[in-house]
Amino acid sequence: MALKVGIDVGGTFTDFLVTGEGRESVVHKVLSTPGDPSVAVIQGLGEIAAAADPPQSLQAFTSSIETIVHGTTVTTNATLTRNGACSGLITTAGVRDALEMRRGIREEQYNNRYTNVVPLVPRYRRIGVTGRLDRNGNEIEALSLDEIQTAVDLFKSEGVEAVSICFMNAFANPQHEQQAAELVRRILPGAYLTVSSELLPSIRFYERVSTTVLNSYVGPILEHYLDRLLSRLAAEDFTGLLLVMQSNGGGMSPDIARKKPALTLLSGPAAGPGAGLVYAGAHGRNNCIVIDMGGTSFEAALVRDEPVMVNEGTIDRHRIALPMLGIHTIGAGGGSIGWIDEGGLLRMGPQSAGADPGPAAYGRGGSCPTTTDANLVLGYLDPAYFSGGQMPLDLQAARDAIAEGIAEPLGLSVEESAAGMYRVTCNNMAQGVREITIKRGYDPREFPLVVAGGAGPIHSCLIADELDVPLQIVPRESSILCAVGMLMGDLRHDLVRTFVARLDSVDWAALAELVSALREEGTALLTEERIPPDAREFFLKFDCRYLKQYHEVSFQVPWEAVAGRDSASITSAFHTEHNRLYGYSLEQEAAAVEIINVRLQAVGRVDKPELQSGTRHGTSAAHAIKGERAVYVFEDDAFRPVTVYDGERLQHGNRVSGPAMIEKQTTAIFVSASFDCICDSLASLVLYRRQRADLVAALLGEDH
Repeated sequence: MALKVGIDVGGTFTDFLVTGEGRESVVHKVLSTPGDPSVAVIQGLGEIAAAADPPQSLQAFTSSIETIVHGTTVTTNATLTRNGACSGLITTAGVRDALEMRRGIREEQYNNRYTNVVPLVPRYRRIGVTGRLDRNGNEIEALSLDEIQTAVDLFKSEGVEAVSICFMNAFANPQHEQQAAELVRRILPGAYLTVSSELLPSIRFYERVSTTVLNSYVGPILEHYLDRLLSRLAAEDFTGLLLVMQSNGGGMSPDIARKKPALTLLSGPAAGPGAGLVYAGAHGRNNCIVIDMGGTSFEAALVRDEPVMVNEGTIDRHRIALPMLGIHTIGAGGGSIGWIDEGGLLRMGPQSAGADPGPAAYGRGGSCPTTTDANLVLGYLDPAYFSGGQMPLDLQAARDAIAEGIAEPLGLSVEESAAGMYRVTCNNMAQGVREITIKRGYDPREFPLVVAGGAGPIHSCLIADELDVPLQIVPRESSILCAVGMLMGDLRHDLVRTFVARLDSVDWAALAELVSALREEGTALLTEERIPPDAREFFLKFDCRYLKQYHEVSFQVPWEAVAGRDSASITSAFHTEHNRLYGYSLEQEAAAVEIINVRLQAVGRVDKPELQSGTRHGTSAAHAIKGERAVYVFEDDAFRPVTVYDGERLQHGNRVSGPAMIEKQTTAIFVSASFDCICDSLASLVLYRRQRADLVAALLGEDH
């Protein structure tokens, strides 16, 4: 039987989803192995094979896998921990400090002690060489190959593992960069090399040099990881297709990932928004807010018809100018450590206990108080049923860690401290949701909250309370939503070229030639990945701005508008998008509009697993009651006895009134006193504010 497997390697847990025609989906989690993440991948596959009915050998199981779609945090963690490759940069003379000076804007404007992030390449390994092109790509000064030779000799003596080449105006003419690259490859054949005109041939030097350096910095790390993973899979008789998740929510082949590893800097969480839309779509919604709280981090993303994309972002304050999903990430997970700041205030994260040693409750040597420890003390977790009972928790260790780290310094009880930790964590996450909604002009109350991650559903009611969101959807596969998203996504490749021209006087022949070249490049990539022609789609976008404006607006352009040289419709589309984003346009003033970049997204459609629907049952959930225990109810700021339900036994139509706990093997759901819950046809749990029962009536077509 041909199987498909989605694998999401996180900082604390590695998640698996196995699907196949005519078989039940399998959800599985194992602790990640930060030293070598591929170990956890093979371990998890082995455990799934052993638990099959009948049990299988690992080789027999992996040989039946047709496709593995894999998200990884390898490049993310290498950047965050500053554990990337020893790198060198060759650039144009006089601008080597652009990497450190950036745009010259201090991130915290009124903080005199705030310093710039330390560059990934130290100054003495940033070498400026003679050679200059003008903005049109014409040579002003010849490239000095002797100076490049000197730079490479220095890199060789310093043990440089990765080299970046980024010259001024190389987006207009790659000739100088190609000459430099040829010399570097000859002298340092073992070094990882990134050439900016191959990775990001677009305008704006700082963004291009930062992205190029990031690509080289994480390149050897990802290359080494993929080699180990492919080797381990091959040793277990895997002959299927391995795809790597990109930051734009699409997959790509390992060969492309090796060349452009910066595309994986949001690899894991990028799969979540697309999966969230599938579950929201089951209730007729084409928009949602997806929140994912794992062991190390919390991600929030906005979805409107499709996941919101951005053309640039940051990772650990380093600029990356590659298309990616607009995901906001903060250090707020189950392993986030609680601490007291200099002012005596309780803080949570961003430091994390991770998978090793993990929270104190794991009993692996951790002694710092974490969110998981607080959740255990507050009754949200059953110490005997964590991870389905496979990983018992130590309640006393959790209490001791909170007592020493939080309660005693603040003069509070352990329970009061745990409640404070819980509230601070939820407040941090609610603020993360505001970043991707209110700050972008959207009202979070208008979107259902799709809740994911092993720890997310414990906190989501308080997050929803903070944001006044009336509706939450906790998918059946909530704890591994990103692994689900791995199998729901298509292959995607984003291409960009700078093309500066006013729309009212554009050279249409040159523009059409550029668009045709981008389409040919996208076609070649999809052909390399064995996508048949009838499964390919291409989407064209322009980055435009008003003349003399600094920032651009990106919007989709119909193919026929370019073929028909229809500048009026393109200009109108720009005015509309500018007005939507900023609340005004200059359409009435007939302001001139200019193109800056032309973008093309090449999409390869792939078959996706269908979500399994259940049969409708009655409203009573009495058959799923496990018992009762004391749980902290935040509306009352007190512990209350609440009913505990077995989430695996809940069926379509069953209803639960809050406050209640619903336990599953890989997650726990806290239904607070303000919410009620109904199990839908996909076995998702729909939580709705009690005063807004009309929402569920509208969504599920039921009388309440």
